[in-house]
Order: sequence, then structure tokens, then C-alpha cells
Amino acid sequence: MALTPEDAGRAADATAVGSGIEGTADAGWLRVHPASPFVRGWVALAALLFFFGRDSFERFLQGGPLFDERLAGRAPWLLLGGGALILLTVLGYVLSWYFTRYQVAGGYVRVNTGFLFKQQRQARLDRVQAIDVVQPLLARIFGLAELRFEVADAGQSAVRLAYLRADEARQLRAIILARASGAAGGTPVREPGDPESGEPAAAAVEAPEQAVLTVPPPRLVGSLLLSEQSVVILAGGIASVMLSAVTENRNFTVFLIPAAIGLIASYWSSFNKGYNFTAAISPDGIRLRYGLLDTQAQTVPPGRIQALKVSQPPLWRIFGWYRIQVNVAGYGLAGSAGEGSARTTLLPVGYLGDVMEILSLVLPDPGTPDPVGLFTAGITGLADPAGTPDSAAGKDPDGGFVTSPRRARFLAPLGWRRNGFAATETALLLRSGRWWRNFVVVPHQRTQSMALQQGPLARRFRVADLVLHTTAGPVAPRLIQAGLDEARALFDAQSARARAARKHQKSEHWLEPAAQPAAPPAEDPQEGPHHG
Repeated sequence: MALTPEDAGRAADATAVGSGIEGTADAGWLRVHPASPFVRGWVALAALLFFFGRDSFERFLQGGPLFDERLAGRAPWLLLGGGALILLTVLGYVLSWYFTRYQVAGGYVRVNTGFLFKQQRQARLDRVQAIDVVQPLLARIFGLAELRFEVADAGQSAVRLAYLRADEARQLRAIILARASGAAGGTPVREPGDPESGEPAAAAVEAPEQAVLTVPPPRLVGSLLLSEQSVVILAGGIASVMLSAVTENRNFTVFLIPAAIGLIASYWSSFNKGYNFTAAISPDGIRLRYGLLDTQAQTVPPGRIQALKVSQPPLWRIFGWYRIQVNVAGYGLAGSAGEGSARTTLLPVGYLGDVMEILSLVLPDPGTPDPVGLFTAGITGLADPAGTPDSAAGKDPDGGFVTSPRRARFLAPLGWRRNGFAATETALLLRSGRWWRNFVVVPHQRTQSMALQQGPLARRFRVADLVLHTTAGPVAPRLIQAGLDEARALFDAQSARARAARKHQKSEHWLEPAAQPAAPPAEDPQEGPHHG
């Protein structure tokens, strides 16, 4: 049997993977910046210097001897032990740098680490979900940056290169995004250290970008002051003051001190991560930049977004502000809670026009002739309680959404007119919440599984919830209190849509078009009568 070029490439990849950690001495492997271990571990080094030198430094400032008289005889041994410990720490940093190597070749990015216990981590380029360039404050001072590669099914960042020179990190990101997105097409893109080239890697040109929106600091501060946590803290403060006045016990006000400290820390973290937020579009994805002290540059491919949520807290309705969060494979579990929240936010606070801009980037093909009207109805719409079309205006009072039946008002007196769904050729749209408004968009091909849920009261009123399962993240797609017949019909219809969409979405490269859009199934619950 003849060996095709694709088979040869897979064989080469298998050989590279099989060589494993023993292949670190092969050509094509590069090292990170020599200052990397010191940037990562400066806290430990500073702690050692503080522990061994604090007392001596204080005596020096006071004009006294460097060592206590009781320890004067053992001073040489203390200096020798402290110096040896610091030298061992520095030596460990040097060995950590020397045995940390990375390679981008054969369709993979690989990182080898470890001196005594060796480890190799790798990620396929066509499975890369997103790439971030992160610059903590100390790294910015030295002109360094960390490169993070997110892949599906990763409990943490699959690959981290810390640290590279900032320009090298951006160049490597451009090369990998060109390969992962399919923008390179059939033209080979020479990777850094590619052993087949025989020459140093040429500089990669980063794809051009076009700025879409920015979030000014005053709006960010206003959104924090009117956020949900502010309401909770304010309510708790009022309750504590009232209890203290009624019971004449001032111990209740003591609880306000840790609450205030936590509130200030939370505000600072959100402000630091959302400062100077900028969104731009480029051929390789949506680019997000933000951060005051620690800056971060994300590249989120629209084709890798699993679900999107537009939310609006009650106090934000005064100014017409909205927030957009997304589920991206690898982001939901990566890093700390605060870091993960910042990385899954496409828009920390913006107006309806900003929301429409982001939606047009995430879902360039909305699959409906009137996307603005349908999305506006999902974000701000409210069904007519009469449940009848507005014949004078010739419009659907539900805005194209199938809403909860009238009998559901006993279960959700305020929200039953708001809860509903709509399906286009490319995505399923869900809306919910009367005071806390939520609008969720799930592309058909990103529906992994579904479940119908019905409790005792729901069975009594013949309603059910439809839950869609995607990757972990802040978005939990859920259709609330749909009519039982409509929920069952949507379950079957959405299953057919998801199968058809995955069938036509054959390529992992998000810039390569699918064969054809997914056709809607023959039986669609949206074609039936709407419920008011």
C-alpha cells in the first residue's frame, strides 16, 4: 500500500511522540529566557534573604553590630549555611532553566521540563482553543511574557512557556495561530527551530487587527459600584446597623470590617483585571487586552466558543449596561477563580451596541434574516401578557421566541413571560430572568448533550426544563419552564440540528468554512403557535 503524505506526517508525529523525553537533545528544541526561573521564583528568593538578613539589617541601620553578641561565635557558620542555601536555590533555578525546552514541529507544541523527574507536555496545534500572552508586573519590567496554550479537556493550561521575550512570544503566537486556524492554508509556515528548514526561523508577521470597542475606566468603576456584590454588601451593612440599633449590641457592626476588606479586595481585583479593556478582531480570532499591573492579551477563536451569555444585573438597567461571558474549552477549569472569570469575559461592561458588535464576531452567520431584531428581543424583550400578535404593527409580541405557557405564571409570577427560546439555522437562543436578565447563545455544533428535567410541581403544571451541556465555564445553558410538548419537540429538533452541524463541521481549523450550513429539521417547535 502506498504511503500518502498525510500518513507520513502522522508517522512522523508518532515517532516524535514516541521518542518522548529522551528526544530533548535532538535538534529543533529551544530554551526559554535565562531570567525565567528568577521571575517565577523571586518570592522564594526574597523570603530567604529576608529570613537570614532581617536582624542584621536592622542592627546595621541602628549603628550596632551585624550579629548579636550571643551569636557572634557562630556567625561564620550562619553565613556559610545561609549562603549555601541561597546558592542551592539559585542552582535549582539554573537547572530548571537548563532542562526546560520547547519545540513547535510536526503539528505539535511540546515542552520538556524536569531534572530528576522529567515531564513532557504537548498540545496538537489543531486542538488549540485559545492562546494568551500574559505579562505579570515583574515580567513587564524585564520585557518578558508568558505564552499559554489552552486545549480541550485540559484541567489546567496544557502548555505554558514562561518566559520568553515579549516579541518572541507574539511571534510564536502568530505562527501557531496561523497553523491552528487554517489561515496558512496549503502554504507551509516554518516553525521556530524547525529541523527541516536548516536555517533560523524567519520572523512571523502578526495578523492585522481592527479595534472594535474599548471600556473606559469610569464605566468600569460605575459597573463595579452597581454590581451584585455591592447590593449584597449594602444589604448586609444595613441589616447589621439595624440589628445593632434594635438589640443595642454593637457586635453586629464588627462583621462589617472583614466584609469591607473583602469588598475592597474584590473591587481592586476586578478593576485591575478589567482596566483598559480592548476588543479587536483579526483573521486569527478575537483579541482581548486588559490589565493595569498584570497585562494579558488573549486570542479567542470564534469557532472555539462553546456558549455565550449576555447578562444584566438590575441596577445596570439604569444605564443600559450588559456583560458578556463565554465558555471556552480549557478556560473553565484553568487558573484561579478570579483569573478564570477574567479570561472568560468577552465584555466586562458595555451598551447594547457593544453587545451586538461582539455577537457579530462570535456568530458571523446568525442563521436568521433579522439577527438584530431577534437578538434584541432575546436581550431586552418581554412577551405580551395577552399572548396575541400585534395586528396593527404586524409584529410577533414574543419577538420570535417560544415562551412559557400561561399556566407557568403560578411557578414564576414575574419571569414566565420572559422565559423562552428561539432557534436559527446556526444557534439555539435562550432567554430568562425578569430582573436579572440572561440571554444565552449556543451554536448547534457545540451542543454536547441535553437533558429534560421535571420536578413534582413542574409535572403538575406540565412544564419542563431543558438543560444543554457544554464545556465547563460561567455559562450554564438552561431553558426554564417550557411547555412539556414544546420541550420534548425542542429536545428532538435540537438533537437533529446538533448532529447535522457536527457532520458539516469537519475541520478543526476555524477559518476553514464548513461544507454547508446545518439544515433545520422538518419538525420544529418554533413553527407551532406561540404561548403568551
